[in-house]
Amino acid sequence: MRDDLRLNQQADELIDDLRSLNRPRLIVISGPSGVGKDTVIEEMRLRHPDYSFAVTATTRPRRPGEIDGVHYIFMTRQEFEDSLQSDYFLESAEVYGNLYGVPRKRVEDEIADGRNVVIKVDVQGAATIRNIMPDAIFIFLLPPTMGELTARLRGRKTDDPDALMERATTASWELGRVRDFDYVVFNETDKVHETLRVIDAIIVAEGSRIDQTVSGSSDTRERAREDDR
Repeated sequence: MRDDLRLNQQADELIDDLRSLNRPRLIVISGPSGVGKDTVIEEMRLRHPDYSFAVTATTRPRRPGEIDGVHYIFMTRQEFEDSLQSDYFLESAEVYGNLYGVPRKRVEDEIADGRNVVIKVDVQGAATIRNIMPDAIFIFLLPPTMGELTARLRGRKTDDPDALMERATTASWELGRVRDFDYVVFNETDKVHETLRVIDAIIVAEGSRIDQTVSGSSDTRERAREDDR
């Protein structure tokens, strides 16, 4: 009887240890311009009010309907460059002539407080974050086709033809870096709820991993890079 009680106690301790494995994570959402990252993240906000959503700082002009501090933190180039000098950003990059960066402190504070944090970055930014926080979950959004991606970019009506061509060319390059990510999710047209269903499944699965020290398999990613070469 004593042996049974001891075994039950040990089993309960193991169960408690396994239950505690699920910890707050940084969720990195990336993909080419026009793939629908903003739409997906807005839907995540509605579905997961318990998550924290990092607000990216940028020097690009504000678009109609965008709110400073909600959609982006809008800065002048001088303000941004001054912030760079003070190590304000977790990562930063220049994209299409504009500067973008994710403020570091809020991300670190929210994770310390036990909340999942969602960040939207470009491919360059994701690579930087991988080096700093390798246990983050890296998700790459894909369009149904390049033709559909181009149509979405045209539909935004925010770029002239030359800028549109530059975005399409950059998107082709970014697609070539997809193997640097842990997961790919196809963001089919008018099916954002299906996109969210897949992302939610990824997050649940990652939270159930026995070994959560590093998200995904580094060996698998390295083999994929070798194949690309």
